[in-house]
Parts: sequence; C-alpha cells; structure tokens
Amino acid sequence: MRVILTRHYKTISNEDDRILGWGDSPPGSEWKADIDYVDARFQAHGLDFDEIYSSDLERSRQTAIIHAVRYRIAVVNSAAELNEINYGKLQKRKKSWVARCYPKHKNDPDMVYPEGESFRQMQQRSVDFLLSLATRHPRQTVLIVAHAGVIRGIISHFLDLEFADNLKQKIAFRYIGDFLLEDGNCLRYDELGEASGFVSNGVIELPFSRACVAS
Repeated sequence: MRVILTRHYKTISNEDDRILGWGDSPPGSEWKADIDYVDARFQAHGLDFDEIYSSDLERSRQTAIIHAVRYRIAVVNSAAELNEINYGKLQKRKKSWVARCYPKHKNDPDMVYPEGESFRQMQQRSVDFLLSLATRHPRQTVLIVAHAGVIRGIISHFLDLEFADNLKQKIAFRYIGDFLLEDGNCLRYDELGEASGFVSNGVIELPFSRACVAS
C-alpha cells in the first residue's frame, strides 16, 4: 500500500500555541493557503487516491473532505485510532505552561497525561490502524489526514527511530509523507511537501529505502 500522509489545516489554537489533543478549534488565518499548497503538490506528483481516511476530529475530517471534493471521492473514512494524543485535562493549555509544569512533556513517550494517554499509547493505536489498512488496501494509494503527534509516531515506528528522541520534531501544516508499506514494513519513504524536522535536523536522508525481506 502506498500511503500519502498529511496534517490537518492550521487552527486558531495552533496559532495561539495551545494544546488541542482531542479538542478542536476553528481554522486559522492561513488554512486555505496550506491546503492549496498540499493539493498543488499532489497534482505535481501525479497523485490519485483510492481511499481517504482521517481522524474523527473536526480539523482533520474537514481537511480530508476538502481533498475528497477536489478528487471526486464520495466518502471520507474517519477513525478515532488516527486521533491526536489525548492530553486529557491539559487540553487548550498554553504549550509553554505545559512544558514548565510537566518536565516529561515531549521528553518521555510513556508519561500518561492526566485523564489522557501517553504518546506511546497513541503511537501504538495509530500504527496498528495503519497496518490494518495495509491489509485491506494492499495495492492501493490511500490518503490519510492526521495530526503532528500521529505523524511523528508513524515515522519513528516505520523508520526504526527512537520515539523519545523525536517527540519534538517539527511537522509543518504543509508536510506530505509518502510511504510504501509491504508486509508490515516501510520499503520506501519520501517527503513531497515542506520538510519535517526528521529531515531538516539530519535524522534521516531522503529518499529512505530498504530491501524487501523474503518470507
């Protein structure tokens, strides 16, 4: 399965540097320009999609619907497994306050947020869901619209990177990840939009590839 993975539009809470998690917020000032950029990159690379999936959070689902209309795809499949990390009681808090009051924030992937979950738990559910999609759509191209935390977790898992070291990597609203998955492995990874922190900080070089392992 080929997976094209993007981020939702930028929200007002993102602009205000607040944690969203399972909450939502109206689109920010540049949301349309970001989606238009991503769509232009899709067209430049000749992409066509068989299915579109999003998290069931509004910012992700609405972004996916816009892409679906442009590609004349009737159904957007939403899945809670693709939701951002559940920050629980810390939802809508300023990121600077959370970093100050919770030193393990984005340093320890196993820290469970009050009445929420850990980054590791979020990573596991989103990776498991992606693997289930690969079983259902083995020869198809699937667009997924998700969240920065989910994207960091998926990249870290499939490229065999230490998650704890990459919890703070930048994922732009114009990020486009291109994964080729087969038998539970990522055979190729590239980025078609604005570079992630994994690339700009030299953690990985593109294109990433590995040989298919015979069973």
